[in-house]
Amino acid sequence: MQAEIITIGDEILIGQIVDTNSAFLGKEFNKFGISIYQITSVQDEKSHILKALKEAEENADIIIVTGGLGPTKDDITKHTICEYFNDTLVEDKAVLANVEQIFSKYSSAPLLEVNKQQALVPSKCKVLMNHNGTAPGMWLEKNGKVFVSLPGVPYEMKALITEQVIPQLRTKFKFPYIMHKTILTYGLGESALAERIENWENNLPDFIKLAYLPSLGRVRLRLSGKAEDKSVVENEILKQVDVLLTQIEDVFVGYEEDESIEAVIGKRLTEMNKTIAVAESCTGGRIAESFTAHAGSSAYFKGSVVTYATESKIKILNVSEDAINEHSVVSKQVAEAMAENVRLLFDSDYAISTTGNAGPSKGDSDEAVGTVWIAIATKDEVYSEVFNFGNLREKVIGRATNKAFEMLQKYFLKK
Repeated sequence: MQAEIITIGDEILIGQIVDTNSAFLGKEFNKFGISIYQITSVQDEKSHILKALKEAEENADIIIVTGGLGPTKDDITKHTICEYFNDTLVEDKAVLANVEQIFSKYSSAPLLEVNKQQALVPSKCKVLMNHNGTAPGMWLEKNGKVFVSLPGVPYEMKALITEQVIPQLRTKFKFPYIMHKTILTYGLGESALAERIENWENNLPDFIKLAYLPSLGRVRLRLSGKAEDKSVVENEILKQVDVLLTQIEDVFVGYEEDESIEAVIGKRLTEMNKTIAVAESCTGGRIAESFTAHAGSSAYFKGSVVTYATESKIKILNVSEDAINEHSVVSKQVAEAMAENVRLLFDSDYAISTTGNAGPSKGDSDEAVGTVWIAIATKDEVYSEVFNFGNLREKVIGRATNKAFEMLQKYFLKK
């Protein structure tokens, strides 16, 4: 079963917005064994859209179109879809009632004729009511293929996909069972890792695939199994993971499944009924941002401080000025003091801190660019490690952030 995604909008092509819709769709469809054959982005231009629809029909069983459904003149998707299906637009009274309700409830502006035109849909389509916006989703079928046109606003599109599109696809098609198991490693590069597990990888069953997902300072190994029989997939994946772990035990730091490592740590903290606080210097708030990106983080994340300047480490975190003068601001002593004191400041169970030289200049320390100290503090202990992450500023920040989470993950795996 294959799907193709068509995104419509000049704003994507000129880089004004990032196409997050396709990433979401790819992830959601993959859960149900639907492979994405291709993702195409086209202008708000009729001939381009018609060409994309024709090619998608030849490639895929399911075609998802996002964007181009607004009330303005440059949103031409509905009219173009009508031409492709040799159809005409008709007013849908339920959609019009939805538009009127949204305007009366959320807008002080008058309902204009152009807004009422959102209720015009192809006569052959099944309407997917959009309760989060005025542009409805539209489901059409042709030559055994399913075409679904959705608004481009991400939260509107996501709700329609999860609440209506996927349930209807599952009643129409039979999908295979698919399972992913993602293993997180640190400390060994992709090439060296691939060489180490080459023999194991070559002997994987045909229905299981391995993907290497490298990022700054770590490599995720994703095992994906797909077959009709759920028990066969699950049993074989777990069996292969057990064999793999015997070969990478020294670099294994945990599982990531479909969640980021910070989400996994957050769940672990919630399960333990524990909290954490963060003190950041060279990472500039990246760790805190990663934690708070997840719903429910207020249950375990107490707060953070970004003490970027040396003076702020002294005034806000009460780091000893003598320790800074004796050991430098990028040192074991300062990192551990930051972690201990931010834990006390927020009265948390755990704390983590970073201090380092991200570059390009050395700042207030003579330590080499790329040097980063990371410390973890609890009520009973504090410890730290030092790393050198190279001389590219963004790389240093990214690797330091990733390493902080990996240190936390390793710590909790020992608990």
